[in-house]
Amino acid sequence: MKRKIIVATGNEGKMKEIRQILGEENITFSSLKDEELLDVEIIEDGNSFEENAVIKAKKISEITGQMVLADDSGLEVDYLDKAPGIYSARYLGEDTSYTVKNHHIIQELQGVPDEKRTARFVCAMACVFPDGQKITTKGVIEGRIGYEERGENGFGYDPIFYVPEFGCTTAELSPEEKNKVSHRGRALTAMYQELKSRGIL
Repeated sequence: MKRKIIVATGNEGKMKEIRQILGEENITFSSLKDEELLDVEIIEDGNSFEENAVIKAKKISEITGQMVLADDSGLEVDYLDKAPGIYSARYLGEDTSYTVKNHHIIQELQGVPDEKRTARFVCAMACVFPDGQKITTKGVIEGRIGYEERGENGFGYDPIFYVPEFGCTTAELSPEEKNKVSHRGRALTAMYQELKSRGIL
């Protein structure tokens, strides 16, 4: 019998990555859209990516009585005092397009040299069980802010996040390449290993 894991997101880009990275044959991943829970209000008032991931997973687990996976991730730009950070999704307003957000960050760093454009993507992953037990993992990828949007793959801030070791943005990596090195890929791989070692997968 297939095990169902609910993922506390309505973001199809995230769901696609999760299915690619944790593509076990005996697991069905179900999004908030699949569960018809997109209208559930979740107040992410944590002070860290980890706290917010736990808040999301816990809330959906309490409603459904199921095992729930949630992530909270974002971009930290050192020159901007690590903004947008935990507010990455709500930066400049929740309904603001990422093209506008990306251009704003590029504008904020106008004239800033390469060595001061350092940034990272951070992802905290939380898995909450019906009995309240929880597991958390974290993944980070270091890079810097580019000078223009580049690349058609990925989503969000990917087109402006340049990774020197690859010589391109994360939006220019193939999905397979990105999943191996991305913050979410690393956090999910660590979560997979945790769940596997506990005999849950």
